Amino acid sequence: MIVVDTGQGAHLLDTGKSLHPYMRWEVSFRIERDEEIGPRLGALGIGPRDVKRVVLTHLHADHDGGLAHFPRSEILVTRGELRTARGWLARARGYLPQRWPSWFDPVPLDIAAEPFGPFAASRRLTEAGDVVVVATPGHTAHHVSVAVVDDGLTYFLAGDASYNERLMLAGRIDGVSADDEVAGGTLGAIRQLARDRPTVYLPTHDPESAARLSSHTLVEVVGASASRAPERRT
Repeated sequence: MIVVDTGQGAHLLDTGKSLHPYMRWEVSFRIERDEEIGPRLGALGIGPRDVKRVVLTHLHADHDGGLAHFPRSEILVTRGELRTARGWLARARGYLPQRWPSWFDPVPLDIAAEPFGPFAASRRLTEAGDVVVVATPGHTAHHVSVAVVDDGLTYFLAGDASYNERLMLAGRIDGVSADDEVAGGTLGAIRQLARDRPTVYLPTHDPESAARLSSHTLVEVVGASASRAPERRT
């Protein structure tokens, strides 16, 4: 089994442990211990040993905060993302490497110049080619998304490529971006993918993602994209 991102960890939301601006802004939402990914998977009958691989779209705490639940899994992170997250400016960029588990030693995920639809770089994770990592830079310089192809549909696990589907369709950058122009190009590629093949779009923070997944609701791309002016998250 492959898991994409591990969500937040309740223990990381104790603002008494950190005055880092990222942590103080992020605590606008809360989770409890039983809402972490480990207990949620357990409720579905999926144990830690069942998860062979974890792919991290990027290394912000709300996406890698649940790593503690997967000490035996192979953790995949792009080389560039890991390098940026460990650099001397990492904390200023919103990374919190001091919060990673002591055993954290990810396998570098190399994205090759192999097209997947409109995306220029990708990496197959399965022999059948039905689970594919694609480069979707923008939110971070080395952000990736994961496309799962099943029964003629492409489920696009977008991480933070956009905050929600509406912003992606409008071509609007949500304001949390390493490079707005690059992010805009990524959103354009996602829209093109949805034009070319039936696609269910699943960004992490979109409140409607779960409903779209359950109902297999497809992206509907109509006309040209709108302005790319940044829109800040609230």
